[in-house]
Amino acid sequence: MDVRDRVIAIMAEQALMEPSDIEGTMTLEDLGIDSLGLVESIFAIEEAFDISIPFNANDPAASAFDISSVDTIVAAVAELVREQRDA
Repeated sequence: MDVRDRVIAIMAEQALMEPSDIEGTMTLEDLGIDSLGLVESIFAIEEAFDISIPFNANDPAASAFDISSVDTIVAAVAELVREQRDA
Protein backbone atom coordinates (compact mmCIF):
# COMPACT_ATOMS: atom_id res chain seq x y z
CA MET A 1 0.00 0.00 0.00
CA ASP A 2 1.50 3.33 -1.03
CA VAL A 3 1.41 6.62 0.87
CA ARG A 4 -1.73 7.85 -0.90
CA ASP A 5 -3.68 4.66 -0.22
CA ARG A 6 -2.67 4.57 3.45
CA VAL A 7 -3.50 8.24 4.06
CA ILE A 8 -6.87 7.86 2.32
CA ALA A 9 -7.61 4.70 4.34
CA ILE A 10 -6.91 6.58 7.58
CA MET A 11 -9.05 9.53 6.54
CA ALA A 12 -11.85 7.23 5.34
CA GLU A 13 -11.90 5.49 8.70
CA GLN A 14 -12.16 8.85 10.47
CA ALA A 15 -14.90 10.02 8.07
CA LEU A 16 -16.79 6.71 8.30
CA MET A 17 -16.55 6.38 4.52
CA GLU A 18 -15.19 3.87 2.06
CA PRO A 19 -11.74 4.79 0.71
CA SER A 20 -13.12 4.47 -2.83
CA ASP A 21 -15.60 7.29 -2.07
CA ILE A 22 -12.83 9.77 -1.23
CA GLU A 23 -11.59 12.09 -3.96
CA GLY A 24 -8.38 14.09 -3.89
CA THR A 25 -10.15 17.41 -4.20
CA MET A 26 -12.32 16.81 -1.13
CA THR A 27 -11.78 18.99 1.93
CA LEU A 28 -11.98 17.92 5.55
CA GLU A 29 -15.36 19.61 5.65
CA ASP A 30 -16.51 17.53 2.65
CA LEU A 31 -15.46 14.43 4.57
CA GLY A 32 -17.22 15.56 7.73
CA ILE A 33 -13.96 15.51 9.69
CA ASP A 34 -14.02 18.04 12.52
CA SER A 35 -11.04 19.40 14.47
CA LEU A 36 -10.95 16.41 16.84
CA GLY A 37 -11.16 14.04 13.89
CA LEU A 38 -8.32 15.92 12.23
CA VAL A 39 -6.10 15.55 15.29
CA GLU A 40 -6.95 11.84 15.50
CA SER A 41 -6.16 11.46 11.78
CA ILE A 42 -2.82 13.21 12.21
CA PHE A 43 -1.88 10.95 15.11
CA ALA A 44 -2.84 7.89 13.05
CA ILE A 45 -0.81 9.11 10.06
CA GLU A 46 2.21 9.84 12.27
CA GLU A 47 2.00 6.35 13.73
CA ALA A 48 1.46 4.63 10.38
CA PHE A 49 4.48 6.30 8.76
CA ASP A 50 6.68 6.90 11.82
CA ILE A 51 6.87 10.62 11.05
CA SER A 52 6.25 13.83 12.96
CA ILE A 53 3.76 16.19 11.35
CA PRO A 54 4.34 19.92 11.96
CA PHE A 55 0.77 20.70 12.92
CA ASN A 56 -0.53 23.10 15.54
CA ALA A 57 -4.01 21.96 16.58
CA ASN A 58 -4.58 25.28 18.35
CA ASP A 59 -3.87 27.26 15.18
CA PRO A 60 -4.13 25.04 12.08
CA ALA A 61 -3.70 28.01 9.74
CA ALA A 62 -0.26 28.70 11.22
CA SER A 63 0.93 25.14 10.60
CA ALA A 64 3.38 24.25 7.87
CA PHE A 65 1.18 21.24 7.11
CA ASP A 66 -1.37 21.99 4.35
CA ILE A 67 -4.75 20.47 5.20
CA SER A 68 -6.77 22.20 2.47
CA SER A 69 -7.65 18.97 0.62
CA VAL A 70 -7.01 15.24 0.56
CA ASP A 71 -4.42 15.75 -2.22
CA THR A 72 -2.47 18.37 -0.25
CA ILE A 73 -2.45 16.16 2.85
CA VAL A 74 -1.20 13.20 0.80
CA ALA A 75 1.51 15.36 -0.82
CA ALA A 76 2.66 16.72 2.55
CA VAL A 77 2.80 13.24 4.10
CA ALA A 78 4.71 11.89 1.08
CA GLU A 79 7.25 14.70 1.45
CA LEU A 80 7.69 14.00 5.18
CA VAL A 81 8.13 10.29 4.45
CA ARG A 82 10.80 11.13 1.84
CA GLU A 83 12.60 13.44 4.28
CA GLN A 84 12.51 10.75 6.97
CA ARG A 85 13.87 8.15 4.57
CA ASP A 86 16.67 10.46 3.36
CA ALA A 87 17.69 11.58 6.87
